[in-house]
Amino acid sequence: MAVAWRRPVVIATVAAASLLALWPASAAPAVPHAGVTYPAVLRSGPATGPRPAGEYACEQEIERAPGPGVPRLAIVGASFTAGVGSGPGRSWAVSLARHLRWNAVVDGVPGAGYVRAGAGRPGPRGPVAAEIARAGLRALQPSLVIVQAGHDDIGVPSALERRRVEQAVGLIQAEAPRAQIVLLTVFAGRAPRAAAARTDLTIVQAARATDRTVIIIDPLAAGWRYPHIRDGLHPTAAGSAWIAGQVAAILREHGVRPAPTGAGRGAIICDSATA
Repeated sequence: MAVAWRRPVVIATVAAASLLALWPASAAPAVPHAGVTYPAVLRSGPATGPRPAGEYACEQEIERAPGPGVPRLAIVGASFTAGVGSGPGRSWAVSLARHLRWNAVVDGVPGAGYVRAGAGRPGPRGPVAAEIARAGLRALQPSLVIVQAGHDDIGVPSALERRRVEQAVGLIQAEAPRAQIVLLTVFAGRAPRAAAARTDLTIVQAARATDRTVIIIDPLAAGWRYPHIRDGLHPTAAGSAWIAGQVAAILREHGVRPAPTGAGRGAIICDSATA
């Protein structure tokens, strides 16, 4: 049985417009309801402009879906979420959404962090706060928002990292105040251990200071080992499936359950990597 999220409604002091000024140049229910689904299908379409048309149309399809129906999930992140290593449509994020059978919006930007802007088409699509703003959380009103970031910020000054994590969490609180927030933190790869640990700790402490109910999933502290490609960091398709399984198990401990299977409308996954 799903557990109700017991979170205070917080009015964040940082709005999307003020966050944009800080970046460098370089109603779904709070409680997941029992939806009826078949295996999820990916929607995609032609890319036009800064935000692919197919991505936007797919998100609108979720927003127009009659409620309560299938719960909604938003995942933003960096290269792991974009499917680097595993391939488009096979990231840990898409695998998790399929496992949960929830409607999902997935946006991964290789190289993005809470500070780093990363890459993208037709130019930088990060940092994380930009991804959150682009996700349209106010219209989507997800029950769960997951942010995967940290590796690309290794070496960023701790004070700056802390500020940007606080801003990102605050933006989620403002746009989707009933959503449970989850942070998937640092995957170290071959980065210096001390620097990775410092960034990881900064993210964890800043998130908990901003939202006492945040769920932290910490691959570095847990010593995760998964099948990866030659760079020693990015997961293969099997590695992404393993990561999705670990995330699903931790979420289950916090009361997050897959939507029941059965007759009816299939869950929709809007993945920017395939749009």
